[in-house]
Amino acid sequence: MALTWKNLAFAFAGVLLGTLVGVLPGIGPAAGISLLLPSTFHADPISSMIMLCGLYYGTMYGGSTTSILVNIPGEAASIVTCFDGYQMARQGRAGPALGIAAFGSFIAGTISVVGLMFLAPTLASFALKFGSPEYFSLMVMSMTLVTYLSQRSVIKGIMMASLGLVLSTVGLDPVTAELRFTYDTLVLRDGLGIVPVVMGLFGVSEVLLNVGVRIDREVFKTTIKGLFPNRQDWKDSSMPIVRGSFLGFILGIIPGIGIIIPTFMSYGLEKRLSKHPEQFGTGRIEGVAGPESSNNAAATGNLVPMLSLGIPANAITAILLGALTIYGLQPGPLLIREHPDLFWGVIASMYIGNAMLLVLNLPLIPLWVQILRVPYMILYPLILLFCLIGAYSLNNNVGDVIIMGIFGVVGFLMKKFQFEPAPLVLALVLGPMLEDNLRQSLLISGGSFAPFFTRPLSAFFLIISLAILLVPLFKLRSSTPRSR
Repeated sequence: MALTWKNLAFAFAGVLLGTLVGVLPGIGPAAGISLLLPSTFHADPISSMIMLCGLYYGTMYGGSTTSILVNIPGEAASIVTCFDGYQMARQGRAGPALGIAAFGSFIAGTISVVGLMFLAPTLASFALKFGSPEYFSLMVMSMTLVTYLSQRSVIKGIMMASLGLVLSTVGLDPVTAELRFTYDTLVLRDGLGIVPVVMGLFGVSEVLLNVGVRIDREVFKTTIKGLFPNRQDWKDSSMPIVRGSFLGFILGIIPGIGIIIPTFMSYGLEKRLSKHPEQFGTGRIEGVAGPESSNNAAATGNLVPMLSLGIPANAITAILLGALTIYGLQPGPLLIREHPDLFWGVIASMYIGNAMLLVLNLPLIPLWVQILRVPYMILYPLILLFCLIGAYSLNNNVGDVIIMGIFGVVGFLMKKFQFEPAPLVLALVLGPMLEDNLRQSLLISGGSFAPFFTRPLSAFFLIISLAILLVPLFKLRSSTPRSR
């Protein structure tokens, strides 16, 4: 399946576009996937998922180029690479830094794909024992984790998740088929489409946020030579690559952790284990190898709960999950059994995609450097144009363009006031499934909520969710000074 000419072409297109998205600062994988998503609706689901997943893990490769040469992370997961990568470039070692980032990403990607291959089917077979109460509780726990691990305020995260749940109820009631919150608007009868919403939140909002903002990008002018690390570089980097791969994959499986946290943890681990921790931040190759391996492994780890349980680990996998539902596939443990060609085709394509990225990245680095010099005044209007074309081409409906525009403004305000979009997107995608499992459980139990608390797994997930929500309250209470 993965070796057909058609799917090889889709994998190549995905990883190439992913690298480009990673190289260009400010776009990111979520915006890249939302821009590409409308163009996949005319292809079959397998080819589409191969391309979208290729874009996702391809972004991790491209981000390192910008971090090392410009000291601006191409996407959030490459922030840590700036610490030592840019210093290596200033010392004339941009080549080894870029080379070890590419090789480390390839090794980490391969290790994590093997982990995905073994772990996802095992989780899926275990999840076949789940009933509707367990699924409801698992989704609640997933949203709670994402909200709790938000980079900013937990309360703001809860507000965004709640808003996402409300927005997910727009359209036809799944049981009574009555219209809800449509206000006699035809375009809302099928609910809020995930594509115009995410294109607005990630694509249009990014353009609005950068209008009138001057960003100085000083591409470090140095001769990029010696892309293949020497023996000492490999000696210093081999164990950080292995540690980063396993750390990133394990943490990536947990919903809500995302990709940024594993990279910081990998950097901290390498600094702690180093014989010369004081040299970190001055151009140590371990500070590039560990985090770059970790972010690639975490990206693949994020796909484990999505493909096996139907639970997205972050906003990006939530968009991928929404894509599966648009293609008419039911995410969850039955996906592997009912559509093994899709599951194994995507996994096999990830082996091939990682090899493609290794071959692509090293020779094309001079090209990426030239692309970095494209002025934002040209780049952002093109992004806006792609958003408009993508939203309209969904159903040839102006209503989708209006929805995208509205959420573009909402996304802009959210970024201005430091509200994260990830909990909102996750709740919007999981909302219909959450509601279906809740109502199905209540119909079976005759309206009793007892099954959610008497079934061991369901009760366990709910207890974890409650504990996660209560932790910030206890922290707040303990930090408040007692009055005499």
